[in-house]
Amino acid sequence: MATAALLFSPWPRFCGASAALLPPALAGPRRNYSQDGSVSQYLHRSLVPTMHYQKSLPRLPIPKLEDTIRRYLNAQKPLLDDAQFRKTEQLAVNFRDGIGRELHEQLVAQDKQNKHTSYISGPWFDMYLRARESVVLNFNPFMAFNPDPKAEYNDQLVRATNMTVSALRFLKTLRAGFLEPEVFHLNPSKSDTQAFKRFIRFVPSSLSWFGAYMVNAYPLDMSQYFRLFNSTRLPKLSKDELFTDESKRHLLVLRNGNFYVFDVLDRDGNIVAPSEIQAHLKYIISDSSPVPAFPLACLTSENRDTWARLRQELLENGNKEALTKVDSAIFCLCLDDFPIKDLNHLSHTMLHGDGVNRWYDKSFNLILAKDGTAAVHFEHAWGDGVAVLRFQNEVFKDSTQSPAIAPPSQPAAVDSAAAVQKLSFKLNDALKEGITKAKQNFDATVKTLTLEAIQFEKGGKEFLKKQKLSPDAVTQLAFQVAFLRQYGQTVATYESCSTAAFKHGRTETIRPASVHTKKCSEALVRNLPKHSAAELQQMIAECSKFHNQLTKEAAMGQGFDRHLYGLRHLAESRGIPLPDFYQDQAYAQINHNILSTSTLSSPAVNMGGFAPVVPDGFGVGYGVHDNWIGCNVSAYPARNVQEFLQCVYKSLEDIFNVLEGKLGSK
Repeated sequence: MATAALLFSPWPRFCGASAALLPPALAGPRRNYSQDGSVSQYLHRSLVPTMHYQKSLPRLPIPKLEDTIRRYLNAQKPLLDDAQFRKTEQLAVNFRDGIGRELHEQLVAQDKQNKHTSYISGPWFDMYLRARESVVLNFNPFMAFNPDPKAEYNDQLVRATNMTVSALRFLKTLRAGFLEPEVFHLNPSKSDTQAFKRFIRFVPSSLSWFGAYMVNAYPLDMSQYFRLFNSTRLPKLSKDELFTDESKRHLLVLRNGNFYVFDVLDRDGNIVAPSEIQAHLKYIISDSSPVPAFPLACLTSENRDTWARLRQELLENGNKEALTKVDSAIFCLCLDDFPIKDLNHLSHTMLHGDGVNRWYDKSFNLILAKDGTAAVHFEHAWGDGVAVLRFQNEVFKDSTQSPAIAPPSQPAAVDSAAAVQKLSFKLNDALKEGITKAKQNFDATVKTLTLEAIQFEKGGKEFLKKQKLSPDAVTQLAFQVAFLRQYGQTVATYESCSTAAFKHGRTETIRPASVHTKKCSEALVRNLPKHSAAELQQMIAECSKFHNQLTKEAAMGQGFDRHLYGLRHLAESRGIPLPDFYQDQAYAQINHNILSTSTLSSPAVNMGGFAPVVPDGFGVGYGVHDNWIGCNVSAYPARNVQEFLQCVYKSLEDIFNVLEGKLGSK
């Protein structure tokens, strides 16, 4: 299968990690066997405790209101004509000097009283949990694993067993405090060394961040990690809840819409022998039960209020014990009964599937197709891409370098019929009708989604860095050029950026559509003969420089989107009438993100994707590699994906030709 290392997470739907905050590289062998030969319980034992830096992480700053308004107006310039801009500018200045100032002061005062968290954390959880749309397509993204380098390990049963054991090792390593802390190393030769780790472990937690900072290392927030396991989003009327029960020891397995549970940790909390896990999974795979006439999992794809009412009906109908087992399971393993045909089939399967064999509310579903193709599909309210990617990196590394079982190993001779419980649910007519409707709604919606991937192989990171250009900036410029070429306009564009360098940081928005990208796009699309190659190169350089500035500001919590959202949330929570600033059509327009984009590359990740965040938008996942650029794009019928990707390809071609001096008047 072609590789396209992508991870994407646009706002408000998908808030992922910025390429500037990649987890540690996947490197170095490990031993996963104890001295007595038994299987190891841990991935590794970090010298520095997992949460050592958490207490001393810096707090997410609230930008100055003047800076926020200036950045907001800069982002509006390419989207508005002169008359619209003057109106928006006036509303923004009035807000800055009036009610906005009062709200800002209240937000700062509230933040000072809540030093244990960030100003955006509460409102952000609130935004996700109050949303009533289905989590499928609207919120949950996927990331597919690369295949195991050893072909025989890509067997579904072998890989499911190895990945399950590696996931359990991750869980145990995390809970024991042995997981290497998440740190962004700017100078690894100083900070990512045994000597530094031996030193920093003795620095008190309240000061440890400063010790790392002195050697140009930036520890990242890990407060979301505990929600990876034993966690589910529970549907409730008007606002959902996040549920976690770390005491439970069982795995949930879905196959053909049937539910199975069995313990994967013993009474002492140790991982059950991998050959036993293999035996239980083999037993489930060999179960010939058909898809249920009323597949319960479809309910997790419903509108949240509809699902909340039906869940209450399930509880009242005698299903409490079975639902508790689903909700409290360590994670959900989905075994699909078919192989993956191509990249587009992979995207559709992992992003939404058929609605029958996923529990979309679990913190994550680990999906394995018949041919061993694997992916993580995750619910977004509890956390962002940084935690999920770290999990994925570790599971890929451990399951490929230190697999728990090796083919053709035989499953243990155990009584799986006694160990594995197949869950059954009592369904009345109202529930059967609800499931039928949910499946109909699901099928109708996913039928409208198009997903396509391309690879541009005429250059990538290496060439662009030699030109002293940001690879991310150039790729974002290509999207701007492509949209202008296809639709003749510049539109609101979103790129996600992690603020995990701060305590309880979530994400900030980079706004790639700027006056610089607009000028450059128009030159490339409409006025190419009028410009020399040198002039066009200069325009591209300006785009790169400005994009770098925006990226740095966002990563440091100095964007404008989260600040404005926090002020609005505060006004609403205190019953203050919505200021005119927020009722401006231009404010609605800039938050209607037609181009929703996100990137992340990892040796563990083959490709990933998400749906558009608005009905007339594109969901653009991309990865910039050494010598090629990959894009995975989604859209509903309002937009033409194939044509957009052709325009992206042409735009990249033009930009690379300009940089090589082949385009532009002489």
